[in-house]
Amino acid sequence: MNDLNGYDIEDLHVGMSATFSKTITEADIVLFAGVSGDCNAIHINEEYAATTAFKGRIAHGFLSASVISAAVANRLPGPGAIYMDQHLKFLAPVRPGDTVHATVKVREVIAERGRVVLQTTCSVKGVMVIDGEALVKVDSSARRAVKAAALSAAQAIA
Repeated sequence: MNDLNGYDIEDLHVGMSATFSKTITEADIVLFAGVSGDCNAIHINEEYAATTAFKGRIAHGFLSASVISAAVANRLPGPGAIYMDQHLKFLAPVRPGDTVHATVKVREVIAERGRVVLQTTCSVKGVMVIDGEALVKVDSSARRAVKAAALSAAQAIA
C-alpha cells in the first residue's frame, strides 16, 4: 500500500474487487447539468421527460458512470491511481433517487508497466445499468524504493 492507503501494483491480483455506492439525488442532477453544460430536457424537465420512452426524468449517463471513478479513487486501486482509459456501455436508465452500486474488479495486472485493467459495472436494484472496462496507472512500492535509494546515494555523495 502507498502512503495514502491505495494499492501498489505489487498488491493487486486478478479477481480483487471493490464496490462504491451512491444515491443519485435531485441536487446531483441539477449540479451535474450546471457543471457539464448538459441541460438535456430528459434530465431536468419532468413534463418533457414524461413524453419519452423513459416515462420520466433520468440521470445523466456520465453522472451515473462517475460512481465508477469514485470506486477507483476511493476503493480499488484507491488513492494515487490515475485513470488512463474507460469504455462504457449504458444498458438501462438511472432515475433520481436510485442508488448506483459501482463495482470494479481486477481483470489483468500489467506489472512491468504499472497498469491494471478493471472490469467496471454499475447496478441499480440488482440490474446492471453500465458495463465497461478501465485502464488505470498504479504506483509501485519497488519503484519508490529504488528512487529513495538513489536519492539517498546522491545526498551522501553531495
